[in-house]
Amino acid sequence: MTNTLIIGAGPAGLAMAGQLIHHNQKAGRKPQSQPQFTVLEASEYVGYAWRNHYDRLHLHTVKEHSALPHLPYPADYPTYVSRLQLVEYMEQYAKHFNINPLFNQPVQRIRRTTDSKWEVQTPTDTFLADNVVVSTGYNRIPNQPELPGIRDFRGVIWHSHDYRNGAPFRDENVLVVGMGNTGAELALDLLEHGARPTISVRGPVSIVRRNMFGKPTQPTAIFLNKFPNWFYDFVAGLSQRLSVGDLTQYGLGKPKHPPSYLIREEGKIPVIDLGTLDEIKAGNIAVAPGIERINARTVTFTDGSERPFDAIVLATGYRPGLQPMLGEILSAKILNDRGYPKSLWFDEPDLKGLYFLGFSTPLTGIIRSLNINSGKIAKKIERG
Repeated sequence: MTNTLIIGAGPAGLAMAGQLIHHNQKAGRKPQSQPQFTVLEASEYVGYAWRNHYDRLHLHTVKEHSALPHLPYPADYPTYVSRLQLVEYMEQYAKHFNINPLFNQPVQRIRRTTDSKWEVQTPTDTFLADNVVVSTGYNRIPNQPELPGIRDFRGVIWHSHDYRNGAPFRDENVLVVGMGNTGAELALDLLEHGARPTISVRGPVSIVRRNMFGKPTQPTAIFLNKFPNWFYDFVAGLSQRLSVGDLTQYGLGKPKHPPSYLIREEGKIPVIDLGTLDEIKAGNIAVAPGIERINARTVTFTDGSERPFDAIVLATGYRPGLQPMLGEILSAKILNDRGYPKSLWFDEPDLKGLYFLGFSTPLTGIIRSLNINSGKIAKKIERG
């Protein structure tokens, strides 16, 4: 029996553990009197997902607003922290706070017991707790759509989950399906490795420059977030028009709403541009509309055009994959139609003690959001 179970030892789970420890230290409690928590991790490492992302990945947010709670990044880290630096930092974080997850414990089911506890089952163990913080992340399960004719294609098909760098695709025509942050960056990486990338885009793409006028965009977004939504939307829309403009002529369309509105109301994350847009404008990265059908060696698009490709990379995103873990009854109460939790916690008596961290994607920064929300959850757990 433990007071709190934290599921996942990525950034969200570590942030939650760090907050609980800090809250108890701040209250002056001795270690032996601190409320217990246990971290369950499905893999053998902290930060497992970040160990397996593509090579060139860096945080899109500045390090000053992207550290986990109560432990800044090392001073020699760059403004935009790399994938491997973040992994190293998470290892340091776990050591600093003496966080020792139970590894190889993938959670299969969470259920409410008759005595108002939470029972968490893994393949080898069953855990009971007063509180459960689900911190498995919003991008846990690769989304692999069954595109028309995809089984007929004779070339290589990878999901972005399997992509490390563009070296295997040198001198090849590669179709990147989807222009979210991953699709935009993989197209740029393919180009830099000598491939000929094309991005398939179904609808208008909301794009935000990572830097504007030589300065990072994130601090400005944080500042604007303090104002009413209408003002934030007005400034964000104006900034987008000035820095990005109308991209219809490049096949990227023109969003109806500013990026702040799309995140808040529709949960759509803008593309944080690292240079892909300039390469599209220069004609080095091609843009195609949605896919009508995939053929043996070509792809037919919705505008009737047909182009040859040697490989396809599915940058079609991820899903949180919480339904199997929660079961039908809990899922119906907790998850929205996209499969994401509707809130950090719920006030219904039969859901008391169940929390969700790391499933929001604000323009002001995901890890910054972990900082804020893990603090809220820690206070809620402390109040009981």
